[in-house]
Amino acid sequence: MSRISVRGFAVASATAVTTVGAVVGVASGNAAQASDDNFEATAADTTLLADIPAGEQAQVQVSSLAEQANVQAAAADSLARKSAEEAARIQAAKDAEAKKKAADKAEKERKEAEERANRSAVRDASSFSAQGSYTIAEVKAIARQMIPADQFQCFSNIVDHESGWNYRAVNPSSGAYGLVQALPGSKMSSAGADWQTNPATQIKWGLSYMDGRYGSPCGAWSFWQANRWY
Repeated sequence: MSRISVRGFAVASATAVTTVGAVVGVASGNAAQASDDNFEATAADTTLLADIPAGEQAQVQVSSLAEQANVQAAAADSLARKSAEEAARIQAAKDAEAKKKAADKAEKERKEAEERANRSAVRDASSFSAQGSYTIAEVKAIARQMIPADQFQCFSNIVDHESGWNYRAVNPSSGAYGLVQALPGSKMSSAGADWQTNPATQIKWGLSYMDGRYGSPCGAWSFWQANRWY
């Protein structure tokens, strides 16, 4: 309201000055037509500047503020929506990771249970009747019944390199003895007094040694491949 009043006052003042100028011009001998033209132009300007009512000026200001508020509200909504989407994405990633860990844990437990079942299903050395001698095929058959299925190939690979499945094999330089080349051979007495002549006793000791030192025959085989001994 005060801005419009000042503006009106300024325009009115300009009009008064123009009017006075016109009168002075007439008094000094200028053409009356020119004075009339200046007066009309000023009057027209005055009408244009003062033509907008104060109420409408206030409405324009309110409308502008409302538009600014709408823009700010829209920006706030967009930011909130983006924040919510980011939070949802992070939570989804955490949930997926938790599910993966749970699945990995369940799979590990399943394999461990399967290994325990396999071990409990194998035969003990004492369940085999002693023989005077054994062929390689017979020794391998005993080993298959004593060693968990998922570990047999690793055990077999070691025995292939160490003794070639000869349960009476002796290393001439070190004195290592039997299928798994125990050093000294007498270590195998912990599995049975017949360790020198019974491949089942040697297999029992070898399996116990690999499990105790490397976790499994496959662990022992991995070490053997890297070092050429175990």
